[in-house]
Amino acid sequence: MKLILLGTGNAMVKKCYNTCFALQADSGEWTLVDAGGGNGILAQADKAGLDFKNLHHLFVTHAHTDHVLGVIWVIRAVATLLNKGAYAGTLTIYCHEELRALLEQFCQALFPPKLLRHLGAGIVLREIRPGDRLSLPESEWTVFDICSTKARQFGFQARLEDGQVLTCLGDEAYAPVSRDYVLGCDWLLTEAFCLYADRDIFKPYEKHHSTVRDAAQMAEALGVKHLVLYHTEDETLSTRKARYTQEAAAWYHGSIFVPEDLEVIDLTAR
Repeated sequence: MKLILLGTGNAMVKKCYNTCFALQADSGEWTLVDAGGGNGILAQADKAGLDFKNLHHLFVTHAHTDHVLGVIWVIRAVATLLNKGAYAGTLTIYCHEELRALLEQFCQALFPPKLLRHLGAGIVLREIRPGDRLSLPESEWTVFDICSTKARQFGFQARLEDGQVLTCLGDEAYAPVSRDYVLGCDWLLTEAFCLYADRDIFKPYEKHHSTVRDAAQMAEALGVKHLVLYHTEDETLSTRKARYTQEAAAWYHGSIFVPEDLEVIDLTAR
């Protein structure tokens, strides 16, 4: 299994793409988590060598623009392939009830009949609830509610075929309600809006986000083995990897990953 970071930035970045990622199985099948804020998802997937013909599962965490608008372009891309007879199987989009209704409204308003006809057939919006279990390529997922105070948001815990556990907390700061899904996990994907040293500049707490130091301290306390930090500001992009890694290492003793857009992380058991 490979983790491919298609985007690593927060909502308002200009120098990188919004946070979204793919989990690619050895078979070549890939699962997409969120899709960023626009048709940049098409370019990012192309640069990463990901073919939409091999995409059959899309998990959408919440309805913020930087996570959901790219989903419309994914639907369009798959619907176009279906029109050409170039897509086999079904694209299942997993999302909560309110988000499902929103995506349906978007599609009804924006797509012509030749694309819209695939909604509900080749492209299915599947409502999910906390506690649901999903069988996805080479992994079994459990859905949980991060209990956001902004927009309703789901995370997931994925058990990979090799026995490792990967947890995604979406794009808000860790809350104790998610503890059981984070405790002792092999891989934790979590936002880190900025350095703790830069908190007065970027004001993460006002946006319900955390700093690198906050995320690192949490990961250390909960025994996380590998920490992946994303959903960051981009004003320090040129030094982000080095400075974020340095700050995290002062508080956390596991493996630290501060990926660039399109970076690939091999999740082979470590």
